[in-house]
Amino acid sequence: MPSRVIQGLSAGTVAAVLTVGLTACGSGAASDSGAAANSAANAATGAVTVAALANGAGTQTAVKVAEVASLHAELPASVASGGQLVIGVGALPAGFPPLAYVGSDQQTLTGSEPDLGRLVAAVLGLKPVVVNSTWENLFVGIDSGRTDVGFSNITDTEERQKKYDFASYREDNLAFEVVKGSNWNFDGDYTTLAGKTVAVGAGTNQEKLLLEWQARLKAAGKQLTVKYFPDNNATHLALVGGKIDAYFGPNPGIAYQIAQDARTPNPTRNAGTYSGAGATLQGLIAATTKKGDGLAKPVADAINHLIAGGQYAAWLAAWNLSNEAVRTAQINPPGLPLSNS
Repeated sequence: MPSRVIQGLSAGTVAAVLTVGLTACGSGAASDSGAAANSAANAATGAVTVAALANGAGTQTAVKVAEVASLHAELPASVASGGQLVIGVGALPAGFPPLAYVGSDQQTLTGSEPDLGRLVAAVLGLKPVVVNSTWENLFVGIDSGRTDVGFSNITDTEERQKKYDFASYREDNLAFEVVKGSNWNFDGDYTTLAGKTVAVGAGTNQEKLLLEWQARLKAAGKQLTVKYFPDNNATHLALVGGKIDAYFGPNPGIAYQIAQDARTPNPTRNAGTYSGAGATLQGLIAATTKKGDGLAKPVADAINHLIAGGQYAAWLAAWNLSNEAVRTAQINPPGLPLSNS
């Protein structure tokens, strides 16, 4: 069944892992050999194909992109001389659509995260080499220098900024999923949840937020009912069966579920988003490099070039993630505080 939640990849949105089989599960890391051939073909046409082999999670789109010599000149000598950008993704042993997972050819790592890495590499005039590993080994690769940059739904936090530099590229959002026929929307005001029954994953950041809102509503004499279900299938059946009013979870997982439901008799929709960092800070997902290695700036500048040229918007739209767009990529923006990292 389509999965709905994401584990471990974002300190702001921790939940159960999305279970999509990867072919290279036995080792700690796997190189994306399928994408290498696609990359060579794309280089000849001046385009990067995003959402290739998406298996229903995205819309395949050819995005025109060319090297920018001035941005290539910003690269640290160690990266420029190698001619490639080693992009780390922590999607083993299971993928998490639409962010990173093995595509319909059972070989190529697809998803919004490796796709943005490939677009950045094209702007910087580098060959993208995508390496898939476990979440822990993703950071080991960055620490050791074997990986140049992580594109893996990594939340910018104060704790991580002690060891890494960040170039932000997406909002870290939670969302409410409702049936398409529902007229309820969440506009950031938790009081609109009064009288609602909402499902959430146990032990997650979104559960913490929901229980805080429940307590405030109770103090005001109003009721918010929080429900838990044993698995994704049970949650989905409860939603489309009218047993709950909404599901509260990570926005990308909900975008994936909505795409899967679109052609079924029970379509769902996004009823509103909320920052994974809470009310006082917009959480951000960021490209992650070793602190002080000089790569964060050219990566951020490449992302801003893609934003200005429209390729960034096309990338997000292909993966149904336009509601997580940022206006600009920032280097080491304020991160999730140490008290909530």
